[in-house]
Amino acid sequence: MDLLFFKASLTVYLISTLGYVMSLIAKRVLVARISTGIMAVAFLLHSVYLITRYLHIGFSPVLTRYDTLSFFTWVLAGIYLILQFRTKTRVLGAFVAPVTSLLMIMASAGLEEAVTIPEMLQGGLVTVHAALSVAGEALFVLACCAGAMYLIQDGFIKKRKVNPFSRLLPSLRDLDRINHVCLVVGFPLLTLGVLAGSIWARSVWGSHWQWDPKQVWTLVAWIVYAVLLHQRLAIGWKGHRAALFSILSLVVLFLSLLIVNRCFLTVHSFV
Repeated sequence: MDLLFFKASLTVYLISTLGYVMSLIAKRVLVARISTGIMAVAFLLHSVYLITRYLHIGFSPVLTRYDTLSFFTWVLAGIYLILQFRTKTRVLGAFVAPVTSLLMIMASAGLEEAVTIPEMLQGGLVTVHAALSVAGEALFVLACCAGAMYLIQDGFIKKRKVNPFSRLLPSLRDLDRINHVCLVVGFPLLTLGVLAGSIWARSVWGSHWQWDPKQVWTLVAWIVYAVLLHQRLAIGWKGHRAALFSILSLVVLFLSLLIVNRCFLTVHSFV
């Protein structure tokens, strides 16, 4: 039953992505509005899937790498829907929807496999660590998407080019606001997730810090985002500079998540 809801949500995410792409081709906000409604349906189906997944496997559906991708997608879609209903930046979905579809396709690769979780991962702190960290990272992805669209729109304005595509894009003010909110909310979530993982590591390995490659790279990414957030709140960074650095910061974060797992031995290689 859980896989049925997963496949249904994946299908609807793909339809939503197609709709957002068509909105850019046709240069019609109405198509983007319809696609937003479709994404909301996908999000609801995805929510039901997560509940049925938990009932099926018996533990939080956020611990394996495939479940993590699915949960990441769910958080990303949910936060986007909340923000766009408040800011009316529906066309931003043209950046977000393809990411959700790609992540769901990646997640589908291993969800039918038998799932076993080591005893050390069955504590509540592990779930808190994973859920908060993933939620923070999803917000950073959304901040990056808003930043990328900001740079595109800003480029049109600076070149003083009047075309239907630039008129279709959200205002610079709304995009900068989304970038700001995602950073302000995402950084504390990531911080709490790291702290929960540190406490859990102490109970398992007897130390909060093991100089593990993934821990080191995560710390580097955390510092980068801390500097970016400081510059926004204390120095007053906004607009083009904040958008650019939110993209660069996500690159650093992805390096910590992808390259380290493939190139280094890490204590985080559980499942």
